[in-house]
Amino acid sequence: MDLLAWARDLTEQLLAEPLPRKWAHSQGVGRRAESLAGILGEDAELVAAAAWLHDIGYAPAVAATGLHQLDGARYLRDVEHADPRLCALVAHHSCACIEARLRGLASELATEFPPVGGLLADAMSYSDMTTTPDGEITDWDGRRTEILGRYGAGSLVFDYISEANPMIAESVRRVSERLSAVRA
Repeated sequence: MDLLAWARDLTEQLLAEPLPRKWAHSQGVGRRAESLAGILGEDAELVAAAAWLHDIGYAPAVAATGLHQLDGARYLRDVEHADPRLCALVAHHSCACIEARLRGLASELATEFPPVGGLLADAMSYSDMTTTPDGEITDWDGRRTEILGRYGAGSLVFDYISEANPMIAESVRRVSERLSAVRA
Protein backbone atom coordinates (compact mmCIF):
# COMPACT_ATOMS: atom_id res chain seq x y z
CA MET A 1 0.00 0.00 0.00
CA ASP A 2 1.34 3.42 -0.82
CA LEU A 3 1.94 6.07 1.84
CA LEU A 4 -1.06 8.25 0.97
CA ALA A 5 -3.50 5.34 0.89
CA TRP A 6 -2.18 4.12 4.23
CA ALA A 7 -2.49 7.61 5.76
CA ARG A 8 -6.06 8.05 4.48
CA ASP A 9 -7.11 4.61 5.71
CA LEU A 10 -5.56 5.02 9.15
CA THR A 11 -7.10 8.46 9.62
CA GLU A 12 -10.52 7.17 8.60
CA GLN A 13 -10.17 4.19 10.94
CA LEU A 14 -9.29 6.41 13.90
CA LEU A 15 -11.55 9.42 13.31
CA ALA A 16 -14.54 8.65 11.06
CA GLU A 17 -16.82 7.04 13.60
CA PRO A 18 -15.86 8.64 16.93
CA LEU A 19 -15.10 12.14 15.58
CA PRO A 20 -16.81 12.69 12.22
CA ARG A 21 -16.08 16.43 12.14
CA LYS A 22 -12.36 15.81 12.71
CA TRP A 23 -12.55 13.23 9.93
CA ALA A 24 -14.15 15.83 7.61
CA HIS A 25 -11.47 18.37 8.54
CA SER A 26 -8.68 15.83 8.02
CA GLN A 27 -10.03 14.95 4.58
CA GLY A 28 -10.01 18.62 3.61
CA VAL A 29 -6.53 19.19 5.01
CA GLY A 30 -5.23 16.11 3.22
CA ARG A 31 -6.70 17.23 -0.10
CA ARG A 32 -5.35 20.74 0.46
CA ALA A 33 -1.84 19.36 1.03
CA GLU A 34 -2.13 17.12 -2.02
CA SER A 35 -2.78 20.27 -4.07
CA LEU A 36 0.65 21.58 -3.05
CA ALA A 37 2.57 18.88 -4.93
CA GLY A 38 3.79 21.41 -7.50
CA ILE A 39 5.73 23.36 -4.88
CA LEU A 40 6.85 20.49 -2.63
CA GLY A 41 8.77 18.35 -5.09
CA GLU A 42 10.01 15.04 -3.70
CA ASP A 43 8.45 15.76 -0.29
CA ALA A 44 4.91 16.14 -1.67
CA GLU A 45 3.72 12.67 -0.67
CA LEU A 46 5.27 12.92 2.80
CA VAL A 47 3.57 16.25 3.52
CA ALA A 48 0.24 15.07 2.14
CA ALA A 49 0.36 11.94 4.30
CA ALA A 50 1.21 14.02 7.38
CA ALA A 51 -1.67 16.37 6.55
CA TRP A 52 -4.12 13.46 6.39
CA LEU A 53 -2.80 12.21 9.75
CA HIS A 54 -2.31 15.55 11.49
CA ASP A 55 -5.31 15.27 13.88
CA ILE A 56 -5.29 11.56 14.75
CA GLY A 57 -4.12 12.55 18.23
CA TYR A 58 -7.72 13.57 18.98
CA ALA A 59 -8.95 10.00 18.46
CA PRO A 60 -10.14 8.40 21.71
CA ALA A 61 -7.88 5.42 21.02
CA VAL A 62 -4.86 7.72 20.71
CA ALA A 63 -5.42 10.77 22.97
CA ALA A 64 -3.33 10.73 26.13
CA THR A 65 -1.73 14.07 27.02
CA GLY A 66 -4.20 16.67 25.75
CA LEU A 67 -1.67 17.78 23.12
CA HIS A 68 -3.06 16.10 20.01
CA GLN A 69 0.05 16.82 17.97
CA LEU A 70 2.26 14.90 20.42
CA ASP A 71 -0.26 12.10 20.94
CA GLY A 72 -0.66 11.57 17.19
CA ALA A 73 3.09 11.59 16.58
CA ARG A 74 3.70 9.12 19.41
CA TYR A 75 1.05 6.79 18.01
CA LEU A 76 2.60 6.94 14.57
CA ARG A 77 6.06 6.27 15.99
CA ASP A 78 5.22 3.66 18.62
CA VAL A 79 2.29 1.77 17.08
CA GLU A 80 2.64 2.31 13.34
CA HIS A 81 6.46 2.58 13.24
CA ALA A 82 6.13 5.44 10.77
CA ASP A 83 8.94 7.40 9.17
CA PRO A 84 10.49 9.83 11.70
CA ARG A 85 9.97 12.81 9.38
CA LEU A 86 6.28 11.98 9.06
CA CYS A 87 6.01 11.78 12.86
CA ALA A 88 7.82 15.11 13.24
CA LEU A 89 5.53 16.83 10.75
CA VAL A 90 2.49 15.63 12.70
CA ALA A 91 4.12 16.54 16.02
CA HIS A 92 4.91 20.10 15.01
CA HIS A 93 2.04 21.04 12.72
CA SER A 94 0.60 24.53 13.00
CA CYS A 95 3.06 25.92 15.55
CA ALA A 96 2.50 23.08 18.02
CA CYS A 97 5.51 24.21 20.05
CA ILE A 98 3.42 27.11 21.36
CA GLU A 99 0.54 24.91 22.45
CA ALA A 100 3.04 22.44 23.93
CA ARG A 101 4.62 25.21 26.04
CA LEU A 102 1.21 26.33 27.27
CA ARG A 103 0.37 22.73 28.23
CA GLY A 104 3.73 22.13 29.94
CA LEU A 105 4.80 19.62 27.28
CA ALA A 106 7.37 21.62 25.33
CA SER A 107 10.38 19.59 26.42
CA GLU A 108 8.69 16.28 25.55
CA LEU A 109 7.70 17.55 22.12
CA ALA A 110 11.14 18.96 21.32
CA THR A 111 13.04 15.98 22.73
CA GLU A 112 10.99 13.26 21.08
CA PHE A 113 10.42 14.91 17.71
CA PRO A 114 12.92 17.31 16.17
CA PRO A 115 11.04 20.11 14.46
CA VAL A 116 10.81 20.24 10.70
CA GLY A 117 10.99 23.80 9.45
CA GLY A 118 10.96 25.63 6.18
CA LEU A 119 8.57 24.88 3.36
CA LEU A 120 7.38 21.58 4.85
CA ALA A 121 6.28 23.26 8.09
CA ASP A 122 4.72 26.10 6.11
CA ALA A 123 2.80 23.61 3.95
CA MET A 124 1.41 21.87 7.04
CA SER A 125 0.25 25.16 8.57
CA TYR A 126 -1.20 26.31 5.27
CA SER A 127 -3.11 23.08 4.74
CA ASP A 128 -4.48 22.93 8.29
CA MET A 129 -5.20 26.60 8.77
CA THR A 130 -6.92 27.23 5.45
CA THR A 131 -9.39 24.37 5.93
CA THR A 132 -12.58 24.65 7.99
CA PRO A 133 -13.64 22.07 10.59
CA ASP A 134 -16.01 20.73 7.93
CA GLY A 135 -13.23 20.27 5.36
CA GLU A 136 -13.96 23.30 3.20
CA ILE A 137 -11.35 25.75 1.92
CA THR A 138 -11.14 29.07 3.75
CA ASP A 139 -8.53 31.74 4.39
CA TRP A 140 -6.44 32.17 7.54
CA ASP A 141 -8.49 35.11 8.80
CA GLY A 142 -11.69 33.10 8.57
CA ARG A 143 -10.14 30.03 10.17
CA ARG A 144 -8.58 32.05 12.99
CA THR A 145 -11.89 33.78 13.70
CA GLU A 146 -13.68 30.42 13.75
CA ILE A 147 -11.14 28.87 16.17
CA LEU A 148 -11.13 31.86 18.51
CA GLY A 149 -14.94 31.93 18.54
CA ARG A 150 -15.23 28.20 19.13
CA TYR A 151 -12.85 28.14 22.08
CA GLY A 152 -13.40 31.61 23.55
CA ALA A 153 -11.18 34.09 25.36
CA GLY A 154 -9.29 32.66 28.30
CA SER A 155 -9.04 29.15 26.89
CA LEU A 156 -5.67 27.59 26.21
CA VAL A 157 -6.43 27.14 22.51
CA PHE A 158 -7.51 30.79 22.21
CA ASP A 159 -4.17 31.83 23.76
CA TYR A 160 -2.22 29.43 21.52
CA ILE A 161 -3.86 30.63 18.30
CA SER A 162 -3.49 34.27 19.33
CA GLU A 163 0.23 33.82 19.95
CA ALA A 164 0.76 31.71 16.83
CA ASN A 165 -1.17 34.11 14.59
CA PRO A 166 1.81 36.00 13.11
CA MET A 167 3.75 32.80 12.41
CA ILE A 168 0.79 31.02 10.83
CA ALA A 169 -0.06 34.10 8.78
CA GLU A 170 3.52 34.15 7.47
CA SER A 171 3.42 30.45 6.61
CA VAL A 172 0.17 30.93 4.70
CA ARG A 173 1.61 33.96 2.91
CA ARG A 174 4.79 32.13 1.87
CA VAL A 175 2.92 29.11 0.53
CA SER A 176 0.40 31.32 -1.26
CA GLU A 177 3.23 33.24 -2.93
CA ARG A 178 4.89 30.01 -4.09
CA LEU A 179 1.60 28.75 -5.47
CA SER A 180 1.06 32.04 -7.32
CA ALA A 181 4.56 31.89 -8.79
CA VAL A 182 4.01 28.34 -10.05
CA ARG A 183 0.67 29.26 -11.61
CA ALA A 184 2.12 32.38 -13.31
